[in-house]
Amino acid sequence: MSDERGSHAAALSRRAVLGGVVGAAGVVGLGGSAWASSRPRPLRVLIATNEPWGTYHVKPLLAEAARRGWRLTQLVPDLSQIAPGDPVPVATPADAPPADLLVVTGAGDWPLECAARFRRLPAVASSLAYLGPKEAAGARQLRGRLRVITSSSPAEGRAFAGYLGTRRPVRVVGSPQTDALPTRKPEPGLVLVVTSVTHPDGTGAAAPGTELLLASAERLRASGRKILVGLHPREDRSLWAQYEISTVPTLEASGRAEAAVGIPGTVFPLITAVGTPVVGCVDPALTVPDYLVSVCSSTIDDAAGAVPAIAAAHLPDAATLADAVGPIGGSAGRLLDVWAHAAHGRAD
Repeated sequence: MSDERGSHAAALSRRAVLGGVVGAAGVVGLGGSAWASSRPRPLRVLIATNEPWGTYHVKPLLAEAARRGWRLTQLVPDLSQIAPGDPVPVATPADAPPADLLVVTGAGDWPLECAARFRRLPAVASSLAYLGPKEAAGARQLRGRLRVITSSSPAEGRAFAGYLGTRRPVRVVGSPQTDALPTRKPEPGLVLVVTSVTHPDGTGAAAPGTELLLASAERLRASGRKILVGLHPREDRSLWAQYEISTVPTLEASGRAEAAVGIPGTVFPLITAVGTPVVGCVDPALTVPDYLVSVCSSTIDDAAGAVPAIAAAHLPDAATLADAVGPIGGSAGRLLDVWAHAAHGRAD
């Protein structure tokens, strides 16, 4: 692996490439100044996600919303799965405060229910986590409502457009999670294991591949590697109790690792933006957008391949990285600017 100076230079280079990304076919890039909103008053926004209680998707927006004086409220079916002290304001539809805009992150059952309940509000679709490119069964019910569609990157935008069954342009705003990327200081021999969700629950589905990932982690430990586990917020913690479990979010933890291995998910492109290469564990039953696999140094379907794959791990080329990650820096601001314009009647 490169020394700290080389890593820092590479990170600066990645930021230059990613910050200058422009729209690809069917996806429109978005500059901050071009969409600077007059914001006549702070907005009141309701958000409905495909994972009804998944407040971790909204949390990265709170700081920018607070800076603007906005009120973001995530709609939840009830409070049964909201942890005490969760910083994301939540409400059931029956108790929701007055609002200017409804944001949906997909066309799952819960966003559709909320869209029907708040049919008079202008609506926006914003991809805050990956969704497959196959058109969702309920997408048709949403398409006519949407004033604008946003995504974090050109590649995610293409997948999100397919999911919504539309050829409309998608505004590329970047991922709010990359607004404060960690400095990469890899620790010798440290591998980050990036989990998904082993068991589905009312909040969302599961991704197959945990047994392969567990076996791969054990092979890596036996080879002398140190294992640090980055848990998905809904993963079963007890499955990984034999390893060090990161006390900070997975993206932040990735700055410590020489390489990462896991089930491809939304965080994969973001980890590569930090400068840490990723290896994907792919189960035959796993279905994810191609761009999540494109950022992988390699993929494995057998734990025996974990050690050589990590030893050879490398970052994707600059074009693949830019396509999958999108612009870095100011992403939360760009996203909220788009929401402001949509709420005030200025669609794409």
